[in-house]
Amino acid sequence: MFFPISGAHISPVYLTIIGFVIGVLGGFFGVGGSFIAGPALRIVGLEWNYAVGTDLAHIVGKSVVAVRQHRAFGNVDLKLGLIMAVGTIVGAEIGAQLIQLLKRAGNLNLVVSVVSIVVYLSISTFMIWESRKSLAMAKPKSKKDHSAFGHVTRSIQRFKLRPIIHLPESGVTISLWIILAVAFVGGLFSGFLGGGAGYIRMPSMVYVLGIPTHLAVGTDLFEIIISASYGTFSHAVKGNVDILIALVMHTGAAVGAQIGAISTQYFAGPKIRLAFVPLPIIGAAIVIYTMFTGHKL
Repeated sequence: MFFPISGAHISPVYLTIIGFVIGVLGGFFGVGGSFIAGPALRIVGLEWNYAVGTDLAHIVGKSVVAVRQHRAFGNVDLKLGLIMAVGTIVGAEIGAQLIQLLKRAGNLNLVVSVVSIVVYLSISTFMIWESRKSLAMAKPKSKKDHSAFGHVTRSIQRFKLRPIIHLPESGVTISLWIILAVAFVGGLFSGFLGGGAGYIRMPSMVYVLGIPTHLAVGTDLFEIIISASYGTFSHAVKGNVDILIALVMHTGAAVGAQIGAISTQYFAGPKIRLAFVPLPIIGAAIVIYTMFTGHKL
């Protein structure tokens, strides 16, 4: 099928399947799925600027579906999500501007590919260490959400630079500036690598802010709705969004998101984090494949 906005020929079946897979992953892990979507769009010939902008557009609808399900389970901290949206939007705009600079310089694909590989592999390496250690410390059949990184998290929470924010739903009291810093970094990667950057923000909410994993998943999806909507608008103005591709992907994502959200109720926090580990590795592998072979599916 030919998509005139981006000038790409892509199978709608392929896009629907990718959307479904990303929907399941997003509902389960609270991520936009850009570590899969970006490389998956790139591998069929889409330039990185279109892959980034189009991915942002499609995850808005998917996240709405997933958040409705998570909200029913009590897994969304609205106060935290609204605060984070502010920092994320600022970071996303800077990330989008960096994309424009690289596009004008003519080295967009190389730089984004290298950065994405480094980020994805770093996240996976850290999370496999932490989640395995947490599971080793846990009592058999325990569903308590704890982290081997908890001592660092508690030290961060003791940083009392005012104003101090109390989050009753998450059971956390922490400096507003730390929340905004986490959100800004996530937004920066969102605008630069595409998606909602949940692969950065969900782990950061757990390890830096101390948010329970299930709440981090649902809250990140809620925040993604706001930040990805802004990111979509920003990239659309710059001509980086193929809305037709996004709509085709959403047909699969809407179904997958509900399945993923429901599935979180059957797993403890450390197991969700351990299951997350292979996903950025897969994304890195796809980027490496396209980077060094130049092949397209």
